[in-house]
Amino acid sequence: MKYLKFILTGILFGIVLVKSEAVSWYRIYEMFHFDSFHMYGIIGSAVFTGILLLQFVKAKNLNSIEGKPINIPNKARSVTRYLVGGSIFGLGWALAGACPGPMYILLGTGVFSMLIVIAAAMLGTFVYGVISDKIPH
Repeated sequence: MKYLKFILTGILFGIVLVKSEAVSWYRIYEMFHFDSFHMYGIIGSAVFTGILLLQFVKAKNLNSIEGKPINIPNKARSVTRYLVGGSIFGLGWALAGACPGPMYILLGTGVFSMLIVIAAAMLGTFVYGVISDKIPH
């Protein structure tokens, strides 16, 4: 029961992404070919909503559900890390046709080939954990 709210939130998020076609390989293909505004509208809406909510949380000094103050640390001012990390993320997204969230949603909708992508993502995460101390951040 402790994790029920997270499971329900994940299921709701998955339904929204499926219904909005954000997990559709064809929509992602259109986005990377600049053929459609659909995915840019979804991503832009998410970024805009996130900015508004973060500013609201900061302005109102809201607390978490547990009553603790919400601490939002400042972002590191490094261009290299974002260019390299964003490029690797984008390449993986283009190759797999899904970013990390939709991988599990696609698996839940019966796209079992996502098991290969999830295994590769977990391997990549493991490799990053092993070499993270040796690469620039």
